[in-house]
Amino acid sequence: MKLLKRISLLVVVVFIAMQFFSPTKNVSPGNHTKVFITETNPTPELQNIFENSCYDCHSNNTKYPWYNNIAPISYWMANHVNEGKEHLNFSEWEKYSLDKKDHLLEELEEEVVEGKMPLMEYTYTHGDAKLTEGQVNDLVEWVKQTRIIYQLGKQPK
Repeated sequence: MKLLKRISLLVVVVFIAMQFFSPTKNVSPGNHTKVFITETNPTPELQNIFENSCYDCHSNNTKYPWYNNIAPISYWMANHVNEGKEHLNFSEWEKYSLDKKDHLLEELEEEVVEGKMPLMEYTYTHGDAKLTEGQVNDLVEWVKQTRIIYQLGKQPK
């Protein structure tokens, strides 16, 4: 019993200490998606989808909910954002080659059609991030049109 109390106390102390050390937040000033928007020219409706469903994990600027200030949730969210940006970062669109952009759009379509994106965990707390069938269809059509332009070796506008 004494050992259980010590372990419990240690867990509480570690939890409290974690609150003073949080991961670096993915927040920086500026318009992070301007190049992507200018180059790919999505409709205002699609821009809204990207804003609500994609950018928090796939850009250099995340809008954090209040509970991100609580460890270990903050570490878990930081890991999700970092992993998302490794796969696709709309803020760094200009750094990708035409072939890479084409491939990223192909992956975007695949993930959305298969229901893998946005993540189910994200849509639990961000109801407006969940995509309707119509939104998925609009996104797929836009991706196909934009990919054709990339495959022709030109920047879409």
